[in-house]
Amino acid sequence: MSSVLTAVLGVAGAAVAAIVVVEASHWAMIRIGRRSALAADLARNMHRPFLVTLTLIAIQQAVRVWGGDFPGRTGVVHALVIGCIAAFGWLVAALLLVLEDMTLARWRTDVPDNLRRRRIKTQVVMLRRVTVASIVILTVGVVLMTFPGIRALGASVLASAGLVSVIAALAAQSTLGNVFAGIQLAFSDAIRVDDVVVVEGEWGRIEEITLTYIAVQIWDDRRLILPTSYFTTKPFQNWTRSTSAVLGTAEIDVDWSTPIEPLRAELRRVCENSELWDERVCVLQVTEATGGTIRLRALVSAADAGALWDLRCLVRERLVGWMWENQRGALPRMRTQLDELDDGVAPVRQARRVDAPADARVFSGGDDGEARGAAFGGADGHAPGTDDTVAATTGR
Repeated sequence: MSSVLTAVLGVAGAAVAAIVVVEASHWAMIRIGRRSALAADLARNMHRPFLVTLTLIAIQQAVRVWGGDFPGRTGVVHALVIGCIAAFGWLVAALLLVLEDMTLARWRTDVPDNLRRRRIKTQVVMLRRVTVASIVILTVGVVLMTFPGIRALGASVLASAGLVSVIAALAAQSTLGNVFAGIQLAFSDAIRVDDVVVVEGEWGRIEEITLTYIAVQIWDDRRLILPTSYFTTKPFQNWTRSTSAVLGTAEIDVDWSTPIEPLRAELRRVCENSELWDERVCVLQVTEATGGTIRLRALVSAADAGALWDLRCLVRERLVGWMWENQRGALPRMRTQLDELDDGVAPVRQARRVDAPADARVFSGGDDGEARGAAFGGADGHAPGTDDTVAATTGR
């Protein structure tokens, strides 16, 4: 009876002592945390795992020292050992997560120039997932090794490891490919969290990067979920890989008679009066002159993709409104010939042959044209593939 009482008191005393030590340490960390963010984070996130770990270790040692021999002692000790291993894995994971949170807090991404910060955030988030998965696997492995039967099967497991690895690789080929692709993306700097991308014809922002998939937040708040291997095997647009500042265009079709300089001055005025413009690029150019209209392209710049979208819409709106108020004749018009007999065009007369001037010819007229004509002509003076092709097809 005295031995049982001694064992109970010993176990209880060890547990109480462990709890007292943990609570005293927690109180001290809270006091230090008033001046240190790291200490406050440790006190908040490591209190429970540290309490469970130290208490289980103290109880296990008390059972070994004062427990003596009692029915089921081996099972109790084994259960305490497994609990200590699991609690220690929890403690290590909590410590690593605290350190990763401190890194993320130091490199915040809600600042204007956040390119390096987004890169570090992406890598830390990926390392967090790898770290947690590794700790769980190691903890489960150590727990299984505490069973004697599993240790005895180790030799046979190692003997068949080759076949098992081949089968597992074939069965999990896609999953493993995504995992390795996620690790590659985290350190290759191809994409980062908060990057603006165009994927599958959708414009959005990288919201989350995991080991198996990537979530893209589309501009209308939809989510596009893609496997990580997509970004290592298919092309996509990254608008913010080197900098967040981007260029954009607003195109307008106008009539051939449109004066360009007043529109160019209006574009400059719109950009200078808008806080969306970053004062880098403001250009108006004629990019096409085909059909019945000419195409004007307004090229503008902004600090980020969101501001660029609003600036492009603003430029298009203000230019259209200004043209309607000041240059209605510049609006696109369709020209139609109504009278074929009196169209103002002189009748075509048969005239004597007049050679084209030298600046209207490419393969003749001048030493350069004659040399070019000789290079592209055949031995008899005509271009190969013309008369020869006709003769071959007609049989002559």
